[in-house]
Amino acid sequence: MSSLTHNAGKYNLFDPRTFAYLIDGDQFATLRYRLRPKSSESFMKYKTTQLTSFAIDLLQSAGLPSDKAKSVAEVLVEGDLLGHTTHGLALLAPYLAEIEKGSMRTEGAPITVSDFPAALTWDGNRLPGPWLVLQAMEVAIDRAKLQGTCTVVIRRSHHIACLAAYHQRATDQGMLLQLHCSDPNSKSVAPFGGLDPVFTPNPVSYGFPTSQMPIMVDVSTSATTNGMTNRLFAEKKPLPAAWVMDGHGRPSTDPAVLFQEPKGTILPLGGMDSGHKGYGLSLMVEAFTGGLAGHGRADPAEGWGATVFLQIMDPNAFGGKSAYERQMDQVVANCHKSTPANPDQQVRMPGERGLQHKAESLLKGLTLYPSIMPMLLPWASKFKLEAPQAI
Repeated sequence: MSSLTHNAGKYNLFDPRTFAYLIDGDQFATLRYRLRPKSSESFMKYKTTQLTSFAIDLLQSAGLPSDKAKSVAEVLVEGDLLGHTTHGLALLAPYLAEIEKGSMRTEGAPITVSDFPAALTWDGNRLPGPWLVLQAMEVAIDRAKLQGTCTVVIRRSHHIACLAAYHQRATDQGMLLQLHCSDPNSKSVAPFGGLDPVFTPNPVSYGFPTSQMPIMVDVSTSATTNGMTNRLFAEKKPLPAAWVMDGHGRPSTDPAVLFQEPKGTILPLGGMDSGHKGYGLSLMVEAFTGGLAGHGRADPAEGWGATVFLQIMDPNAFGGKSAYERQMDQVVANCHKSTPANPDQQVRMPGERGLQHKAESLLKGLTLYPSIMPMLLPWASKFKLEAPQAI
């Protein structure tokens, strides 16, 4: 790079307002300039270890201590390994911009708001979300081993990235995890029957161990996410189905309706006919996150962030591990044996394709979405770091 600023007209990639952050709950989603892959750009593969080291170096250069940098980098790379290309390293450049402007705090620890044997509430103090979640998981797993379950709710966390990226840290220890989040600082999803946005896509996620491959569910309670609509809008591509509606209440496949006046919204899960289901799930997430944390949409906005609900359950405290596995293994077998609607594609369990993608990527290299590395190169130049080479 000949300059620390990657020029795109008058825009500066070190200014967080320049980005269409590829996340749920982006308060900057309406900004005009967005990075998108050019037709000449291709999907390049990189060694996972090199990407992780590069991410750690960038975060430390930006001012994040080594333990926090390692946690954030590993979670972001895990997101890409599982195939969540809008919630992996695509978030790194925006995170660096948030650190630079002071919106993501680098030092300190969460503040304990309340502490009961199986229920804790933390104030995340605007610290990095992935680090906070991993800290909360350690506490919750330790307590669940003693008490059968433990729930941690975190208010005022920064963004927590891909929820599926945390699942195996619980399932590998034989624990069940449910992890949900909302961002009270933003809104892009209207309640069913309404035109005005109230919610973020409010993802819900679950990690279930089995005797073999874990089941990993990570879905938004809306028809799609801000990350996907931002990306397709930037690339001038339609959505696969009518997952948004325009400002007049008409369903659409065009993500541009979210950026035109009157602004449209993302539809709740279930769309125009069954959106009451996603609406109900969105309300559940709001109750579990902002409600239990005592901090959310009734409070002044602070910037891009998250309110988090995390619960760990130990099957040994219920019907027992062997009984649990016998039941879940049977459910998995029944699903796999179900006659496929498409003869060329066997019925999969949630997370199965992502775990296969992870295994292949660890062996052969991780393919990055074309816009990701160009977003990171200016930061590498700024910090005088060597970017990893494609393999």
